[in-house]
Amino acid sequence: MEEKALIEALRLAVDPPSGVDVAALQDLVRDDQTTAWDISTTARHLGVSPHTLRYYERIGLLTVQRDCSGHRRYDAASVRRLVFITRMRISGMPIAVLQRYIQLADAGPDTVPERLALLLDHRDSLRLQIAQLQLSLAATEYKISVYTEGPTP
Repeated sequence: MEEKALIEALRLAVDPPSGVDVAALQDLVRDDQTTAWDISTTARHLGVSPHTLRYYERIGLLTVQRDCSGHRRYDAASVRRLVFITRMRISGMPIAVLQRYIQLADAGPDTVPERLALLLDHRDSLRLQIAQLQLSLAATEYKISVYTEGPTP
């Protein structure tokens, strides 16, 4: 019985019921080229605060256009960049690495090999984190099943 619970816990850790929702990431990417969003709309769309967006601008991760009143206007390209930035930050990419990546991206196509190297390193780090989190999830699932089913005789 315990072995069966452990196997099920490991399965749930590797293949969680919620899975990865590609549509959720696609929904974040704005394709509408005709309108620009204000800072509140953009922040809400990305799930971050307006303060975070101002910070990203201040440290050079993006340049934001302004309207005639001086208010920030985020076009589709800005939102796409912000989607990438927020995903990288959520995944634990340090600000310094993200700044370097953005500097390289802004420098043009000759920097693709260095950008690729940064992303490969980050992917390796993410895979290690995911493996550790899957083990933690498996341990949690196992304990839940033990507590739910009660002690074995």
